[in-house]
Amino acid sequence: MQTPTRNKISNLVQLAILTALVVVLQALGSFITIGPLPMSFVLIPIVIGACLLGAKHGAFLGFVFGLITMFMGILGRDWFSSLLFQAKPLWFIVVCLLKATAAGLVAGLVYSLLGKAFGGKKKLLQTVLASIAAPIVNTGIFVLGMLLFFFNTLETLPSSYPDIFGTYQNAFQLLFLGLAGLNFVGEFVVNLVLSPAIVRIIDIVKRKLHF
Repeated sequence: MQTPTRNKISNLVQLAILTALVVVLQALGSFITIGPLPMSFVLIPIVIGACLLGAKHGAFLGFVFGLITMFMGILGRDWFSSLLFQAKPLWFIVVCLLKATAAGLVAGLVYSLLGKAFGGKKKLLQTVLASIAAPIVNTGIFVLGMLLFFFNTLETLPSSYPDIFGTYQNAFQLLFLGLAGLNFVGEFVVNLVLSPAIVRIIDIVKRKLHF
């Protein structure tokens, strides 16, 4: 039987492992691109943490993701984030932290609320819907932030970076087709396919080991 102390230690260990995965995946994601921006696999451990440990832990993992993105922009490690930081530093930080934290929080809330609604009998469906919610929230807040605070910056990109953005005729095409479109589809598919499978495997292992 698992005691409260053992349960707390187990949660901390899992959170530490998932936090390390967030850091590693966000760093490695800069080498894999779909369209003009890096492909991010970091939502996978965030969704896993949100489902296994709860919405607060999902929000924490998302916050870590946002911090890494923020520092990569500040330090110039990611050219697009750096461009946004130079344009409007405060709003860049707000968008980075808000979108990532909200993605983890909402994924956890979706999983928890559906668990209560289904009496814990539809875990796979809960996980699938949580996996869908995370990239939608992450990309949705990103798009909103671009429209509200960085639209003028987006308008200059096709002429400033013709090799990357020259095919887009205006800022709306650039945002919805280039920046959010291709990357959202890629992240959505990867997250939807892998997160439920991984959570299910971990859940089975935990039950077998009574951990």
